[in-house]
Amino acid sequence: MYKSVPWVLLIGLIIFVSWFTVGQSSPQINQPDTSPPVVPREQLDQSPQMGSGESITFNKYNGVEPQQWGEQVSGVGYRLETQEKVLALTLDACGGSGLAAGYDKALIDYLDTKQIPATLFVTGNWIDANPEIFLKLAGNPLFQIANHGLNHRPASVNGRSAYNIQGTGNQAELIQEIAVNGEKIDALTGGRPRYYRSGTNFYDEIAISMAHDLGYVTVGYGVAGDAGATFSREQVKKTLLGARAGSIILMHFNHPEGQTAEGLMDAIPVLEQNGFKFVSLSAGPLLYYP
Repeated sequence: MYKSVPWVLLIGLIIFVSWFTVGQSSPQINQPDTSPPVVPREQLDQSPQMGSGESITFNKYNGVEPQQWGEQVSGVGYRLETQEKVLALTLDACGGSGLAAGYDKALIDYLDTKQIPATLFVTGNWIDANPEIFLKLAGNPLFQIANHGLNHRPASVNGRSAYNIQGTGNQAELIQEIAVNGEKIDALTGGRPRYYRSGTNFYDEIAISMAHDLGYVTVGYGVAGDAGATFSREQVKKTLLGARAGSIILMHFNHPEGQTAEGLMDAIPVLEQNGFKFVSLSAGPLLYYP
């Protein structure tokens, strides 16, 4: 004959089963992982669909503190992945006022005459100061337009500075710095750039991952060709002649008062005699800092 299970035993059994089930199915609660989500190396050359930032979710970066700061940060491309004697020339135009808003016409005319390709990293401020020149450059198939940020700010999610220039203070400011300038270039040229280099070329690794999410490949350099347009003619030449296969060269085309153009004109014939040729950044995959 069936006998009812005492309530005390029944309640005890339910509690035991519940405890056992939860213990088996629920993961152990650990401290939150604060390591930055870094883009896998194999994805760095494969930018996602370009976006303005409005439709992209950056929640995965909330509460994550960056661990790196500088130029040689994980995810920054620094040279072409090749052993061929090719060089990628990149030229920055940084500012929108004073000497920083200049235009080195002699340098650009020389490249045009010699049919040497270059990637031009331009800020929104420089575009505003030189609208007609910018459109002329963008219309020249020899030159590839790239994003140098809206206001030439270091790429930071927590306000780090470089060379006394205040970096972006948070995610929203970083998105504005990158995306708004990309939209400006897109509106003027009909195409959004693929490559991004921050003002001063300083980054944290979260900023690089966010730039990738916005559709950009972050590009640094292997050869600092003119040290911010401060090198003498001879220094520029000597530095460029030290380039090796696949080097990405960084120089400036917004300081005609400097000697960048003269040093470049001296170096290029020698480089060509030594078997080097110039290609665009898109000529091949890049090598990235780990």
